[in-house]
Amino acid sequence: MIRSMTGYAAASADSPRGTLSIELRSVNSRFLDLAFRVADELRALEPAVREMIGARVARGKVECRLLVGELRTAAAAQELDPAALQRLKVLAEEAKRAFPDADGLRVADVLRWPGVLAEPPADERRMREIAEKLARQALDELVAAREREGARLAAIVGERITAMRRALEKMAPHLPRAIAAYEEKLRDKLREALGSADDERVRAEIAVFAVKADIGEELDRLRTHLAEAERTLQQGGAAGKRLDFIAQELNREANTIAAKAVGAPLSDGALELKLLIEQMREQVQNIE
Repeated sequence: MIRSMTGYAAASADSPRGTLSIELRSVNSRFLDLAFRVADELRALEPAVREMIGARVARGKVECRLLVGELRTAAAAQELDPAALQRLKVLAEEAKRAFPDADGLRVADVLRWPGVLAEPPADERRMREIAEKLARQALDELVAAREREGARLAAIVGERITAMRRALEKMAPHLPRAIAAYEEKLRDKLREALGSADDERVRAEIAVFAVKADIGEELDRLRTHLAEAERTLQQGGAAGKRLDFIAQELNREANTIAAKAVGAPLSDGALELKLLIEQMREQVQNIE
């Protein structure tokens, strides 16, 4: 299946450290380019996520954000530190002796005191399991998005290939007539320039022109390249570079036809081909 290089996916879940979230964005690139923005406390998870992305994505610039937020349930994330409570109690008693008329500590004051609420030690194994599960979920979504857009790109490229085939079939019948008409015009000019009816010399000059003006080989090569482009689309996979190369070869042949073209029909056909090829290349450069 043809895939685009553009896509987006996100996933999140609760973890021992808080709400773990992963976000994947991918855009066009000549190669696979991974960029990570990872919270400091999650750095140990980056290699595993990087390996998972590399196994599923062949090409494109992929930005991965791996972040952790606050727990949705505070009680699940924090607990009272007995040692800190004892220290606070001692300090409160000393303060009470120094200021007998001062109000005592309220529960809210106690909970806000630094160190009283402590997060339990994180379970690294559990964090890794959650991160890998989220990465698989986000990657599935990213790949599905790239495949959906890839299907649309493949359809567009297929339409351009069909249009190029029609353009070739329109040009082919004009080739003999265009060459014959131009040969007649050239014959008259040569006879006038030579000042004689040296048919042997005229025939030799026309033969040279006919070889140079013949675009039959270019038309055959264009048909071959178009067949290869269709085969590549049907085969699927990471086809972007191959299709881009084929588009370059198509453009090369179209330029040769434009240079050799004699007569408006052939020149117009070459121009139409170049336009279709450029439209194809614009889409191909989005394919993985």
